[in-house]
Amino acid sequence: MKKAIEFTLLLSFACVGAGFCASAAQAPSIKLIRVPNGGIQPQVAVDRAQGVVNMIYFQGNPAHGNIFYVRSKNWGVTFSSPIQVNSQPGSAVALGTIRGARLAIGESGRVYVAWNGSAQASPKGPKNPEMPGNSPYNGMPMLFTRLNSAGTAFESQRNLMKSTFGLDGGGSVAADGRGDVYVAWHARQVGYPQGEAGRRVWIARSRDGGRDFSPEALAWAEPTGACGCCGLSIFAGRNGTVYILYRTAKDMIHRNVYLLISRDDGKTFRGRLVDKWTIGACPMTSMAFAQGPGFVDAAWQTRKQVYYAMINPKTLQMSKPIPAPGTGKLRKYPALAVNSRGDTILVWTDGTSWGQGGSLEWQTFDRNGDPIGKEGHISGVPAWSFGAAFARPDGGFTIIY
Repeated sequence: MKKAIEFTLLLSFACVGAGFCASAAQAPSIKLIRVPNGGIQPQVAVDRAQGVVNMIYFQGNPAHGNIFYVRSKNWGVTFSSPIQVNSQPGSAVALGTIRGARLAIGESGRVYVAWNGSAQASPKGPKNPEMPGNSPYNGMPMLFTRLNSAGTAFESQRNLMKSTFGLDGGGSVAADGRGDVYVAWHARQVGYPQGEAGRRVWIARSRDGGRDFSPEALAWAEPTGACGCCGLSIFAGRNGTVYILYRTAKDMIHRNVYLLISRDDGKTFRGRLVDKWTIGACPMTSMAFAQGPGFVDAAWQTRKQVYYAMINPKTLQMSKPIPAPGTGKLRKYPALAVNSRGDTILVWTDGTSWGQGGSLEWQTFDRNGDPIGKEGHISGVPAWSFGAAFARPDGGFTIIY
């Protein structure tokens, strides 16, 4: 692997009040590395107890490729040899950028992966009655697997869609340290309205570390619809609270971001409007979460801008949305990481489009949401890809793209 490119930004001295000056804290160092083996769509989860950086990425035909897993025990300096995640070759998809695999770390550092199955994936999900019987997109599954206890291979992939159909925008996976694993997606069920208006967020739960899952259940009954080709994100906070971010599609034009919150291990959720967007089209957006010291970060896109906000796990209050600085061509696919000091790095792409790459940008913020240093920028994000980030023990951040 090429040597990491390191950017270190220093904050200048700031005068505080009249008559004295104070030295501001040094901004975290930023290291940039490429996805191993020419992969795209990196996803990262850190097992802090063992000091292991876990990563998955996509390779192959964007319509029917493969997912690979690597780990690093030296904070991204080197990575292990790749292990294929999907047991059926060609059963993963990268098209549209938001339908790729997602990663979570659970009890004892176990690795869980969930992804939208490709048109040729098996096992199939329930058929979509709105599509012809011979459609290649009929019965696309929400697939799941976990790393075996030895850490040497992934189990055979499983489909978690039992009664829902019409999988489109990307699903997501979350896990806590108590053996709970959650996989969420949006889809329809028989009896619901046609199209996006009938889409709802569904969740499958495991209480035994991903060995068995209950049939999918409705996360929230409100008839908001769900933006068909937008991804959602699910996250299990350090205190056990479960969060879901998704985009609605009420009346086909109200594509607002909602936050769902559960304090009973994902059994029931209550919803909260986060951001509004009126647009008569599917914007193909994604969401992200990250755990901080005493807070949880959530990120999303509205119009051409990306935002993040901090959630207080005790009060569930949410800060005002914090935008990425300045403006861009089209900012998409936010990613987050938080260091032990409470600094957040927000990473996003700019200028990407269908089948076209773009640039990667980032900004660090302190725990009050104030920018630290200058915005970072580098070109060369491949088509269908985005960035990921993790915090190192020294307080710096590593970005993978």
